Amino acid sequence: MAVLWTLVGLAATAMLIQLTMAANYTVGGSNGGWDSSTDIQTWVASKKFVVGDNLIFQYTPNHDVLEVTKADYDSCQTSSPIQTYNDGNTIIPLSSPGKRYFICGTLGHCSQGMQIEIDTLATSTPPSSSPAPKSSPSPATSPAPSASPAPNSSPSPAKSPESASGSPSSPDGPSTESPGTSPSPSGLSPPPPPSSANRNSVRTCLTLGFGLLLMVLTAQ
Repeated sequence: MAVLWTLVGLAATAMLIQLTMAANYTVGGSNGGWDSSTDIQTWVASKKFVVGDNLIFQYTPNHDVLEVTKADYDSCQTSSPIQTYNDGNTIIPLSSPGKRYFICGTLGHCSQGMQIEIDTLATSTPPSSSPAPKSSPSPATSPAPSASPAPNSSPSPAKSPESASGSPSSPDGPSTESPGTSPSPSGLSPPPPPSSANRNSVRTCLTLGFGLLLMVLTAQ
């Protein structure tokens, strides 16, 4: 039973809050009204309607208020309205969420701008007063570990005396120079001896020369 009374109390509180938050909207604003001289479309675009609000139409006897379907609203059709009001001070409670459409039934007034589309929201959504939570700072980036020094390469084993010293020839080893040649005092190598081919060509030239000389002498 206590739970039931608690639920009833919560429901009553919600209804009271809704009634407190409900607003009355006079179509066209304080400087206008339900007539062809008021920019009704600009007025309604600046409003936000929620369930519990009241829409108030104030107009002269040459106007009325017709609630119509979306199709009749778009075509300004007045022949089959959902509801007709002509008391000059019509109060329409916005009791459920959704879109509702109203036009003036006087000939030509709808096309002159006397039509209004009301989009009623289920609940109001007042802006949150709490500041947006600050994003937590990202953890400081840890410095990149410095590259560890490359380990010193272990010293290679000592080279043998021959490789370390460039394999110098042993002082006691035999000389590679031929025994018959001695270094020139000027540091230049002596001219090579004439080859056998050169010797043969020289002999051939001399033989031909003597042969030609003998032929000349014989001819004289």
